[in-house]
Amino acid sequence: MLDGAVVVFDGVHGVEAQSETVWRQADRYGVPRLCFINKLDRAGASFERSVASIEKRLSLPPLICQIPVGLERELRGVVDLVAEKAYIWSDDDETGETFEVVDVPDDVAEDAEIRRLELISTVVDYDDELAELYLDLDEEPVPAQALSAAIRRITLAGRVAPVLCGSALRNKGIQPLLDAVTAWLPSPQDVPPAHGLHPDTEEPEERPCDVDAPLSALVFKSFSDRHGDLFYIRVYSGVLEENGHSYNPRAERGEKIRQLYKMHANSRTRVKRAPAGDIVAVVGLKFAVTGDTLCAKAAPVVFEPVRFPETVISMAIEPRSSADRDRLGEILERLKKEDPTFDAREDADTGQTIISGMGELHLEVLKNRMLRDFGLDANVGNPRVSYRQTVSGSGRGEGEFDQETASKRQFGQVVLRLEPAEEYESFELVWEPAAKAAIPETFHGAVERAILDEARSGAGVGYPLIGTVVRVVGGRYSVEDSTDLAFEVAASRAVQDAAEAAGRTILEPLMRVEIRTPTDYVGEVLGDLNRRRSTIMGTDPEDAQSTKLTATVPLAEMFGYVGTLRSLTQGRAAHAMEPTGYQPLPPAMAKKLLF
Repeated sequence: MLDGAVVVFDGVHGVEAQSETVWRQADRYGVPRLCFINKLDRAGASFERSVASIEKRLSLPPLICQIPVGLERELRGVVDLVAEKAYIWSDDDETGETFEVVDVPDDVAEDAEIRRLELISTVVDYDDELAELYLDLDEEPVPAQALSAAIRRITLAGRVAPVLCGSALRNKGIQPLLDAVTAWLPSPQDVPPAHGLHPDTEEPEERPCDVDAPLSALVFKSFSDRHGDLFYIRVYSGVLEENGHSYNPRAERGEKIRQLYKMHANSRTRVKRAPAGDIVAVVGLKFAVTGDTLCAKAAPVVFEPVRFPETVISMAIEPRSSADRDRLGEILERLKKEDPTFDAREDADTGQTIISGMGELHLEVLKNRMLRDFGLDANVGNPRVSYRQTVSGSGRGEGEFDQETASKRQFGQVVLRLEPAEEYESFELVWEPAAKAAIPETFHGAVERAILDEARSGAGVGYPLIGTVVRVVGGRYSVEDSTDLAFEVAASRAVQDAAEAAGRTILEPLMRVEIRTPTDYVGEVLGDLNRRRSTIMGTDPEDAQSTKLTATVPLAEMFGYVGTLRSLTQGRAAHAMEPTGYQPLPPAMAKKLLF
């Protein structure tokens, strides 16, 4: 659903772990992008090294369209190689809002001339239209307008990634960056029509970026504060109007659009309408959550929602008073609507409220929001790992419910077979032909609900079941006595029985960790990682002073790692980590969790 992207790189470190993650996502969805090398005013910044890291580690060739004027503390502007002009900022204006557009300064003129020739040569290689013009010019200068148009064509085609530079903190280079977004990234009219499905028939639906088409929009972000919910919406077709009406297919409810705002950072401007292509914020939606589609009820459509990974870490939270207990549920619902990677549930055994997130820092931010922003008075436990389980082999299980309740007999029997899936992240439910014949279709929904609920709740041991194929292989029913309840209980018992027969394997979440450390401390950092049950993936010197280490480490071993890394390297190393899958827990550790 993204038309274009600006990928920001650190001018000191170049391409980092999160940069690669964002870049891979852009590759997956074919998103045109610009590169912005930031922080060139920091000590140790290097424009050349950052460009080299993009060229070495990422998929698109970098197309240098700007070079810095000065570096580190001396950074004072950037040279636009396309227009052959320089943007110079004054050190007296700390906001960076005022600048001069001047001829290229003498101290970078020679380099700028060479770079522009290289830029033209590269663009000519990718764009036939500019190549023809270049030959016709016969050594005359290439016009800036023609060069810019060619850069736009090859950027939209996904053949290059234009590179710009500056310092966001000082607001140096930001104005020409925004101009480049307008000039080289696609407008809503440049992208293909949005594709979705009809919510009832699941037939493909197409929505062009046209104000005359039926309304369709995507809620891609929501934000909750003391004053209510603010929903960020991209309008794909039609017009969204203040005090107008829309339809939410997921909730099967109408939504009234009470107020519309154009957002500018943390300031907002109220508007009456938002035509196709606009991004606006809406106040007043009652049923929408992140990922929902809003559309015209007469022409419904559902766009593909955003997919989020499962949470890997959790902590308990307990309100200190009954008043806070009443407020806790409301606060958690608001946070869940705002952040789909956040989850909250009540532990059936302890009665505690368990909140879950994507990492230690994520939970810390959520905790601070609840305690500080919403004024909740509560005790918060220490973070703990969210383990999963899978089956070790194939196992058959049988569940039966045959009981008389309220003078009525209820009966149902389900037979299942559990076996490992090819990937830990998958879970599949299959009906074998014999089971379809043995259990009437009327009860299939009850059986499936019970299997999925039992897998989510932990199949008797409390750890969600993943990486498993559940096959319904048989069962029995009674024409007079079978009920949905009977088959739900029977299916739950069958899952537990089959999981015991197949053998359980406890899985722990893995993190991909990237560490940049001074080379002098590589030995200490590697030694500490080895003590944390890590697998070292790579050790890459970046320059004479710095080395990048890449490893996969169990999440359970990474609590408090920030302090340890600082201690080992005298505060000179930095790290980033992201979830990367699951692995079996060592048997001795798994035994403690199961018994």
